[in-house]
Amino acid sequence: MTDSWAAFGADLHIEPVGGGLRSGLMNALREAVRTGRLTPGTRLPSSRTLAADLGVARNTVADAYAELVAEGWLTARQGSGTRVARRADAAGPKPRRTPSRVRPRPAHSLMPGSPDVSAFPRAEWLKASRRALTAAPDLAFGYDDPQGRVELRTVLAGYLARARGVHADPERIVICSGFVHGLTLMGKVLARRGVREAAVESSGLDIHWDLLGKAGLGTPCLPVDGLGARTGELGGMHRVGAALLTPAHQFPTGVPLHPDRRAAAVDWARSSGGLILEDDYDGEFRYDRQPVGALQGLDPERVVYMGTASKSLAPGLRLAWMVLPEHLVAEVCEAKGGPEWMTGTTDQLTLAEFIASGAYDRHVRAMRLRYRRRRDQLVAALAERTPDFRVSGIAAGLHAVLELPEGTETSVVQAATWQGLALERLSRFRHQDAEPGREGLVIGYGTPSESGWAGALDALCRVLP
Repeated sequence: MTDSWAAFGADLHIEPVGGGLRSGLMNALREAVRTGRLTPGTRLPSSRTLAADLGVARNTVADAYAELVAEGWLTARQGSGTRVARRADAAGPKPRRTPSRVRPRPAHSLMPGSPDVSAFPRAEWLKASRRALTAAPDLAFGYDDPQGRVELRTVLAGYLARARGVHADPERIVICSGFVHGLTLMGKVLARRGVREAAVESSGLDIHWDLLGKAGLGTPCLPVDGLGARTGELGGMHRVGAALLTPAHQFPTGVPLHPDRRAAAVDWARSSGGLILEDDYDGEFRYDRQPVGALQGLDPERVVYMGTASKSLAPGLRLAWMVLPEHLVAEVCEAKGGPEWMTGTTDQLTLAEFIASGAYDRHVRAMRLRYRRRRDQLVAALAERTPDFRVSGIAAGLHAVLELPEGTETSVVQAATWQGLALERLSRFRHQDAEPGREGLVIGYGTPSESGWAGALDALCRVLP
């Protein structure tokens, strides 16, 4: 053969049905158009290409195309090739109507847990990607080490030591696809080690508690007050072998873990042989106080430090990292699996270059200023609108807690929904075994785009009692 089958143009999977090659091909094409598999405007292979692909004479395909053009199923224009025609009865499945009871997407969102993704540094990220891909070795694009690219682990070790006080070594870092992925791995490791329960904070995210539960672990809760989690109570929880904490900025209350309670947590881990899982989800963002260093710095062999790019850059990157005690590295890598479960190489290489070039620090500083300005505007607006309501958790992070009068939490959230504003109630984050607490809102002022922030703030003020 002078032409290779692999060199032919656009692929088209089609199986002639019925008697005769030409009529069978026509029936198959009609059915593909009728069911919407071939949508209007789709360009079909040339008659020569499709004939070679199907192993039939070129005239058979050309005649089938010509007849379908005449019937209105296809169109053929010089220079444009043969395409699927636009037909009222071949437009594919009809879109499902939205029931009238389903409310439209909110016009504004102050839901916590997300940064302003419109501020993602696209130009700088693209530059870093080009540099990283240019310098990357060929082997980087194959099946790689599940622990993560050494380039990223190396720059993370330096950055975390400098910015968060973490005792890090590239050989102790495992890259994963988001915090949830990392917590899932730790749940597996803890269960394999015979841990029966992992203590969690009485205010937090149920998705994290559920992940630990799916690993077979119980999740008793530690009460949270104005000094953070009451870690002194860990000593009395005899079945607990691990504790999941947010020491730098408790979620959602926003308080840092008091130094005495940080020490108590580490003392418990040392005396019991337990592990602390440190969720440092937004440690870069602080405004009115000195940065609170990572708990891991107190004892790197008893604390698993878990960080992420989800708040500092964007959740869509799916990049996170764990700095592990030396004795856990092999177990976590085994739980993660072989190279099939590695995190995407190109984004790892890009993030490594982004950090090494200083672009990450510049982006964090710029976003810190943006979020602080929003925080200040939020506090000022609430002081004017609801001077008797207490606002807390504002020294750091991307959200604030607004305390509401008893019995008003549900009505405020409902009013916001009907006004096109997405809000989250404070009780949503309360552990099922926790004591009843105050009512309020968790206001994610980092979530809106810059252009949408003013409208979201106005909408919030309109629905407050």
